[in-house]
Amino acid sequence: MLKSWKLKEVVLMSLFSVVFGIIYLLFLHVGNIWAGFIGPIAYEWIFGIWFIVSIICMYIIRKPGAAVISETIAAAIEVLLGNAVGPRLILAGIIQGLGAEAAFAATRYRRFDVWVLMLAGVGASVFSFTYGYFLGGFTVFSTGYVLLMLGIRILSGAMIAGIGGKAVVDGLLATGSLRGYAITRAKKGEARA
Repeated sequence: MLKSWKLKEVVLMSLFSVVFGIIYLLFLHVGNIWAGFIGPIAYEWIFGIWFIVSIICMYIIRKPGAAVISETIAAAIEVLLGNAVGPRLILAGIIQGLGAEAAFAATRYRRFDVWVLMLAGVGASVFSFTYGYFLGGFTVFSTGYVLLMLGIRILSGAMIAGIGGKAVVDGLLATGSLRGYAITRAKKGEARA
């Protein structure tokens, strides 16, 4: 899968994954504090932050695997930094990354507009929620509460990961720091059209 990747793409993806692995762990503490006030639904509002690296990396690199690999690395970094979930969190990262990757694969890695980025956030939300439903003990909640949790997670994935990820990358793009990556070549092609 990585044969066609340039070294700078691997380095950039790894850098984002490490940074967001740290951010993910910090947001776990934010979620824990908030959950102390409103219960487990607190995490759903911020869940999109835990999908964002997959969307950022795919939006920039635009190659198969960018979403799932970056999300997996970020999860591994989070585990190495001391997330109490342990190695099981790496599996969660793979599942989240696969959910985001599915949206890009559905377009054959040809569309990277805001709707596809939001769909990737939704995909990560649905995949992660399905995984969490069985491992996170959601079965003890009423159906209405579970559906509310899912709805909020989907909204968070679309907004924070999809739109937020686009905003982060577009901000970096404006600085010129992404020259030489697939996103800049695509933007030049759009400008000529």
